[in-house]
Amino acid sequence: MLSKSKLAVMIPIRNMKRALRFYTKALGGRVNMLGEGEMEGFWASVSVNKAEFWLIRPERYESRKLAYNVFIVNNIKRVVTGMKRKGVKFLPGERAGAGSTVDGPITSMPWGAKSAFFRDSEGNLLMLWEQPGLG
Repeated sequence: MLSKSKLAVMIPIRNMKRALRFYTKALGGRVNMLGEGEMEGFWASVSVNKAEFWLIRPERYESRKLAYNVFIVNNIKRVVTGMKRKGVKFLPGERAGAGSTVDGPITSMPWGAKSAFFRDSEGNLLMLWEQPGLG
């Protein structure tokens, strides 16, 4: 049923202009659709590579948890460096168990995976992940 479907990740935002600037300028995405009329500033669709994000401004009465999404990259060091040049601030890396190491914002696992965390313009936690053997 869903094997041929696309996936869009819904991300709660507080400020649409700021979020669109972050997802397009800092992450290199492109805007697919914007809410119009009464929906202007309430939602937008942005693609970053093959991932689609729906930026949604929750209603006052809605309670939404912050998103936690992962970008799978081939070379995490190169991506972190490029994103830093665009103003993205990364959280300090943290040890993730025995054998893990930390180099600035990047945590390396003993089996070869690497991760780095940052927040978008709206405070949502996002993660970069490098699969073993891809970097």
